[in-house]
Amino acid sequence: MILVTGATGHVGVELVRRLVASGAAVRAMTRRPDEARLPAGARPVYGDAGDPASLSAAFEDVSAAFLMSVQPVGAAPAPTHDLALADAARRAGVRRLVKLSVLDGGRGSDPIARWHAAAEAAVVDAAPVWTLLRPGRFMSNARQWAGQLSAGDEVAIPFADRPAASIDPADLAEIAALALTTDEHAGMTYELSGPESLTPTQELSLLGQVLGRDLRVRPVPPEAARAGMERYGFPPEVVDAIMRRTLDDDRGADVLPTAAKVLGRPPRTFAQWAAAHLEAFR
Repeated sequence: MILVTGATGHVGVELVRRLVASGAAVRAMTRRPDEARLPAGARPVYGDAGDPASLSAAFEDVSAAFLMSVQPVGAAPAPTHDLALADAARRAGVRRLVKLSVLDGGRGSDPIARWHAAAEAAVVDAAPVWTLLRPGRFMSNARQWAGQLSAGDEVAIPFADRPAASIDPADLAEIAALALTTDEHAGMTYELSGPESLTPTQELSLLGQVLGRDLRVRPVPPEAARAGMERYGFPPEVVDAIMRRTLDDDRGADVLPTAAKVLGRPPRTFAQWAAAHLEAFR
């Protein structure tokens, strides 16, 4: 049995679909199993990393698991959701874990690095076989524009001119499926990107071409972006780290070769992702 946590998220839903199509027995963990839209053959199960007692049933008789968490950095003194997932896997005797982390993982000393270092270390310690996936920006982040596009052709975007080599969640799911079902990726840490470095402004332009619309960016000043994060509840030191990483660090803009090597083909482009998800913007 393979357990997919975050089964209704952008990566999780693609991974469940791919694993079911391959004939694998899949348990899809979600906080709302009765509402989950899952492929036929996937078995929904309730589980909430914020409620560790709920995880025992989800991990029972599981041999491999995909672990991810959306707990915001700084929401607790440590990544408690990641730690709870890793502990549940360890107690259940799960042999193989694949962890969805972030680009650069725990490298560095700021609050973001310390958070992800603790999360990754918990996974490495919890199972004899593990793989860490470290993607940068997701192409599916563009779905956040859908509400604004329903009202017009202008989209307010913070950091609109900061480039990143964003990756299609479907490509991440394909890599995760390989790591969950073969021994070829055991003990590997993969820094992952898409095939081209684009700014959000360029991505919006490509989306407009696919939609046949002349879309425009309304830039959000950095100070407004900072204020939005503070209103959301991020601690000041985390906001400082996010701003510094976003404005001063260009590593996310690098096109990395790893995804192409693991997939055996070029990763999908943003235009290809947009063409496959048009309904989200109509």
